[in-house]
Amino acid sequence: MVRTVRVLACFVVVLWLGLRPVELNAANPLSDSVVSVSGELQQWHKVTLTLEGPQASEDGNPNPFLDYRLQVTFTHPASGLTYVVPGYFAADGDAANTSATSGNKWRAHLSPDHAGEWTYAVSFREGDGVAVSDDPKAGTSLSGLDGLTGEITVAKTDKTGRDLRSKGRLNYVGKHHLHFAGTGEYFLKCGADAPENFLAYADFDGEFKSDGHKDDLVKTWQPHVQDWKAGDPTWQDGKGKGIIGAVNYLASQGLNVFSFITMNINGDDQNVFPYLDYDERTRIDCSRMDQWAVVLEHGNDNGMYLHFKTMETENELLLDKGDLGPQRKLYYRELIARFGHNLALNWNLGEEINDATHEQKVAWGNYFATHDPYRHHIVIHNMGDPHYDLLGDASPLTGFSLQTNRADFGNVHKRTLDYIVRSVEAGKPWVVACDEPGDATHALITDDEDPAHDNARKNALWGNIMAGGAGVEWYFGYKHPHSDLTCQDYRSREKMWVQCRHALEFFKNENVPFWEMSNCNGKVESSDSYGLSKQGEVYLVYLKKGGEAKLDLTDASGKFNVRWFNPRTGGKLDTGAVSTVDGGGKRSLGQPPRDADQDWLAVVRVAGSRRN
Repeated sequence: MVRTVRVLACFVVVLWLGLRPVELNAANPLSDSVVSVSGELQQWHKVTLTLEGPQASEDGNPNPFLDYRLQVTFTHPASGLTYVVPGYFAADGDAANTSATSGNKWRAHLSPDHAGEWTYAVSFREGDGVAVSDDPKAGTSLSGLDGLTGEITVAKTDKTGRDLRSKGRLNYVGKHHLHFAGTGEYFLKCGADAPENFLAYADFDGEFKSDGHKDDLVKTWQPHVQDWKAGDPTWQDGKGKGIIGAVNYLASQGLNVFSFITMNINGDDQNVFPYLDYDERTRIDCSRMDQWAVVLEHGNDNGMYLHFKTMETENELLLDKGDLGPQRKLYYRELIARFGHNLALNWNLGEEINDATHEQKVAWGNYFATHDPYRHHIVIHNMGDPHYDLLGDASPLTGFSLQTNRADFGNVHKRTLDYIVRSVEAGKPWVVACDEPGDATHALITDDEDPAHDNARKNALWGNIMAGGAGVEWYFGYKHPHSDLTCQDYRSREKMWVQCRHALEFFKNENVPFWEMSNCNGKVESSDSYGLSKQGEVYLVYLKKGGEAKLDLTDASGKFNVRWFNPRTGGKLDTGAVSTVDGGGKRSLGQPPRDADQDWLAVVRVAGSRRN
């Protein structure tokens, strides 16, 4: 393929590139600066524009994080799509490997929706606090850099399978489930909410490992070194194999999400933050951020949704006393600039947010909504405050990150359904995931302690899905081995990962349109059961204790096939005591095929329908 870069429409470089990651350099005829474009120049891939700009250092003056503002406007003329992407100081451009603290490289990342020609226009300004100003004329123009323009030619993606670059960006589309822009698929998630200090990793640069703030919680991820594979990324001569292996393991189990806190100063762990040190608030550790990026992008390329928890209750008011001031704006801007190009993610305004005012929460959400060019999903996580004040047009939130408080997960279904119903009534359907099912003490305990995980499967996993929820992330109780802070081995709960995979594979293999379905508990006559339906076409009936159920098909016509899915073992659908029922009344679904006292999912689908 041929890819081109043009600077100021005066200088054109055309190279035959194949499919290798490349870097193209084009000298700016008006200055000594250089613009380069690197990466696989394909649809949905990370395309990086690097400028040789002013020399700076992490601890120098001017402050490169506050006193310079790089923004790049990328436009796809054929579609009219435009993204204004914030840039950032990248030290020497290879800080993940060199640990550089100074340099003259400045970057912005494009994640192109379309193949074809994209143009770019650079805005680069300097001045006190200009990075957190929204005034386009704030500061002064950097001569020779501000105003640069050029073109990039992007090919179609060549990725397949789990790689999200084969699917496109995951967007909120006004439904209870997110939607891949490239393939049109809807997303149902299941994965790990714990450990929350996933990024407290010994192979990352920084003083956090020996600064006296809970250094004993820093991880090696040693049990997952075995899961690293030849060709996977590392940095600094082989660092990173443990955490990369952890991502590989989750993906190998068929899971599709993991979460992590990006700032836990004053929090439960105190080892994760983007700053140079624990007491800093306006200077970023470039090498550690680049190393984070290696891990998170590896997740993106392996089908993993990235759950960014931007803070927790212990530090929700730490930056600017909770207001949207310069510290908070800088923190959010750096997250967006460095990681926002990833395709599947949410910005969680905070875990267990309980003290911030309504106005503060709305301001936080508005910053992401107006400064993230890709408009990723925005959620908040509850503790005592249910955050009902953010429903509908009261905030830019597009969903909710639900926490519950029962060891048996018994209130997941009810609380998921509560937020779904309230959001519809408020005029903006929320994507409602249960991201911390159970209680703080126990939640999802280890396989050694509970190999069957019956309550987790019945009440949390299927409880959320059958309410119309977006899926589950699992929290590990703090009184058990491999807890929310101490876990370094995801294999400790592999038997539950298998059951999660069964659920995700069921919806995919059977082409069940969960995004068009809504809860219909009222149509099911059976104790301890859930119902989910697309009226007149397909009905799911989950029987937590097996047995026989009746389904109200009074408002449906025609003949329906009845098949059974085993959520404990997965696999193909089976036929039970009743193989078909007619619409027009309340019908018995009969008994499951076997183990009639165990949980089963009845799949009732109109006969002759195409499963798509």
